[in-house]
Amino acid sequence: MAQVNMNIIEGEPFFAHEASINFTPTQVSLDFKCITPRTDPRSQKPSFQLKHNVVMIDPWHAKELIGVLREAVKKYEEEFGSIKKPKAVLKAEEKQRALAQQAGDSKTAKYPTYTG
Repeated sequence: MAQVNMNIIEGEPFFAHEASINFTPTQVSLDFKCITPRTDPRSQKPSFQLKHNVVMIDPWHAKELIGVLREAVKKYEEEFGSIKKPKAVLKAEEKQRALAQQAGDSKTAKYPTYTG
């Protein structure tokens, strides 16, 4: 049997605050985003840094990923209890819903988009 050398390039750890998913007939793109507020003492304008990592997989692997995630969440909840939406997120969504209703935006009022 022939020996093979393998070099592994580690990616940087990445915390995603939101994600979006797009697809074509041959691939599914998962775009994980991290949005961080920044303070620039030279400017009065607020600024944000947006980092994102895109993972592209074929549709069959996307379907398999659903199964793997479902199993991981099931095991997590068996060990640590049911996963619930954090109170801070519920409060932010309610605030967004109220603001949208005041502005007369019925679509946003019905479906808050806090988590992307």
